[in-house]
Amino acid sequence: MVKVHKITASPYAANAYLVEAERPVLVDVGIDPDFALNAIKRVIDPNSLEYIILTHCHYDHTAGTAQLAEQTNASVAIHQCDADLLDDIHATASSLFGACPPSIKPDMLLQGEEILDLGDLTLKVIHTPGHTLGGICLHGEDIQRTSSLRLLFSGDTIFSNGGIGRTDLPGGDPTALMNSIKLLTTLDIDAIYPGHGEAVYKNVNIHIEKSLKFAELNMLNK
Repeated sequence: MVKVHKITASPYAANAYLVEAERPVLVDVGIDPDFALNAIKRVIDPNSLEYIILTHCHYDHTAGTAQLAEQTNASVAIHQCDADLLDDIHATASSLFGACPPSIKPDMLLQGEEILDLGDLTLKVIHTPGHTLGGICLHGEDIQRTSSLRLLFSGDTIFSNGGIGRTDLPGGDPTALMNSIKLLTTLDIDAIYPGHGEAVYKNVNIHIEKSLKFAELNMLNK
């Protein structure tokens, strides 16, 4: 059975998620690669990690990527639009952390609609711009359960309790974010794993609808 392990260095850090499938993947990394590596070691052999999938280019999600990829030999995937911005101190929000942009060389450039086969789990890449130009969500289905469990790794597109990603950084677009969240309302989802805060396991659709209303208000106020 597929298991999802949350990896967070501190309450204020971005969430990373180790997806323990037949072919394990890590969704985002965070700032501290050693913390992430040690967390992975407690669950699987790090050398079995198939992919590191970045939901967007912001520093708090990506800074540890290059070191962790080297330590695990995992392939790094990110949407093409954000891959083009990885050396931009403003687009990556690195300037907010007093740091240089992370040095990342992606192995896979995503466009959206790709299906990643992890053996007992499929992950569909959904392009959800608005927080950044190349933000993505991952819609996963555990195909070996008697009752399929559908997961959403939402990055900074939506959070629990109606939260949404900020749109005041380079590449942010309130209208695009609203349309991305509208797309998420059409999906079958049983659990949401956001880029910050707690996961959602109950009344998922209510949380997404709240996010949509917040995004609509945000757009009207711009």
